[in-house]
Amino acid sequence: MLEVLAALSASAAAGIRIAMPLLVIGLLQNDLWTKVPLLSRMSPEIVLGILVSWSLFEIFASKHLLGQRILNLVEVIFSPIVGTIMSMAIAKTTHVEGWLIIVIGVVGGLLALVLQLVQIGWFFRWRGLPVWMLLSQDTLCICLVIFAFDAPQQGGLIALLLLWLAIRSYQDWYQLYKSKTKRFGRLRQKIDSSNYDQD
Repeated sequence: MLEVLAALSASAAAGIRIAMPLLVIGLLQNDLWTKVPLLSRMSPEIVLGILVSWSLFEIFASKHLLGQRILNLVEVIFSPIVGTIMSMAIAKTTHVEGWLIIVIGVVGGLLALVLQLVQIGWFFRWRGLPVWMLLSQDTLCICLVIFAFDAPQQGGLIALLLLWLAIRSYQDWYQLYKSKTKRFGRLRQKIDSSNYDQD
């Protein structure tokens, strides 16, 4: 159970940022990214350069509206991939073997995608995320990766809490959409009836 919670914690971090959690997970291990799928086949120097560059871009570009739009586009594509990689890497470090690693990877990728979609939803709802929320996201992302190694219970519970908040957000947006649709329908009926009376 602790292995699953640790994987959820790591994949939730990937649902917030994509390069930063991979950078942190590599720096926390003595052998860098040797246990991380895909990255283990690349040179550590190249991986380090790419992740540092993109992490800096995530930190600074996210504070501007155009940067947030670019990050939303890139992260919604790559977050499920990074979530899968992160959760599988954590599963390997906790000595999970066989088909369970694949299952944990798929669940982690789906969680990362859901959290990323919720971020995009809030971005369009608020027309840009405030700076305090972005700073909180950066901090939470790093904490979730650290918790995946040192405190999987706490990290997993935070990941489940984020999933609960994502579900609540979806429900709120659905209710808002329904109310707007009803209002639009009533307005259209009034316009149609007024046009009919004029005829």
